[in-house]
Amino acid sequence: MYPSTAGTHPDGGLSTSDTPRLARHVRLTFCRTRQRPILQLPETVVVLNGSGADILALCDGRHTVAEIVAELGARYQTVPGDEVRQFLTRLVARRCVELADG
Repeated sequence: MYPSTAGTHPDGGLSTSDTPRLARHVRLTFCRTRQRPILQLPETVVVLNGSGADILALCDGRHTVAEIVAELGARYQTVPGDEVRQFLTRLVARRCVELADG
């Protein structure tokens, strides 16, 4: 069975109960040359900002989207949950993030 990549939110995005994880072919790492966090894919690199890296670090297949938003809210003053969902929805569409079964 293949992991789900379809969003379940009414607007076509992820719902707060979805459990995202990095796709097998994607690696979150730090690029010393750029001094920035990056997503390494087989044929490309995506340079991330700090908040993008923080979101993806929690995409482990155990945290729901709601838990990711809550964790970031504990670290920072304001975390727009809709923006977190939109960011993850875009990465699901690009097949960088999968939704864990369960």
